Amino acid sequence: MREVSGTLNVGTLNVHRLGFGTMQLPGSGVWGPLKDHDAALTILRRAVELGVDLLDTADSYGPNVAEELIREALHPYAPLLKIATKAGFTRSGPGQWQECGSPDYLRKQCEGSLARLGVEQIDLFQLHRVDPKVPADDQFGLLKALRDEGKVREVGLSEVSVGQIEAARRIVPIASVQNNYNIAHRSADDVVDYCEQHDIAFIPYFPLANGKLSEPDGPLDQVATELGVTTSQVALAWLLHRSPVMLPIPGTSSLRHLDENCAAGAITLSNAQYQELTDARKSLRRWVMGG
Repeated sequence: MREVSGTLNVGTLNVHRLGFGTMQLPGSGVWGPLKDHDAALTILRRAVELGVDLLDTADSYGPNVAEELIREALHPYAPLLKIATKAGFTRSGPGQWQECGSPDYLRKQCEGSLARLGVEQIDLFQLHRVDPKVPADDQFGLLKALRDEGKVREVGLSEVSVGQIEAARRIVPIASVQNNYNIAHRSADDVVDYCEQHDIAFIPYFPLANGKLSEPDGPLDQVATELGVTTSQVALAWLLHRSPVMLPIPGTSSLRHLDENCAAGAITLSNAQYQELTDARKSLRRWVMGG
């Protein structure tokens, strides 16, 4: 899959353009462990076997569960494996998330992630959300301090606007941006374009949320039939075609879906297929409202 989709520089990190997101490895509501602990470990090991060299996680996934699973499954890590984690949320229960961008809190969470992952430096440390209650420059300044101290190698942001990226870049180099983006949800188009212009990796979360575009006989299904693949694979291929800085991180707790997602890196859409899918949302807007 590497030969087709290629690699991408995330700051000083070079990774394959299909990573693995670990949000589905904790239990329901991203809270507590999965019922089948060994299955979660198997998923992580299989992802690396398939060539995944970027794992995306967060201290809030569980909380702590996903990071602990990564260490249990894969430590000591292969030299080419890179781990990205995030901080900036507190958790009070299943499905409950609250921004917390206090510099003291972010530093504490970084130290916790270092310990849970069993590393001396986090490859990519991302601000999970910009906390509106805390001056943004204080949050960005803390990221710079952690980078200067060598606790993190590269810095990323999540769910931000172009203006917020520019504000952060005045304080610390930004290697990646992680926003909600997929073929049916493209409100971050301007962010994707900005990242491409400035060689910043764009990591779309919820990359497979395709709404009714993937319904039987819908646009994704038609292209999938032409190529002999699945609609999910076409959705990932569309993202990879969308921009050379695109770095999808589809997550799953299913081995079958993991194999399917990783195989999407070998699928190439023609320009005509890509344009057909890109334009389909406009003609089918009545389908995907709220999708």
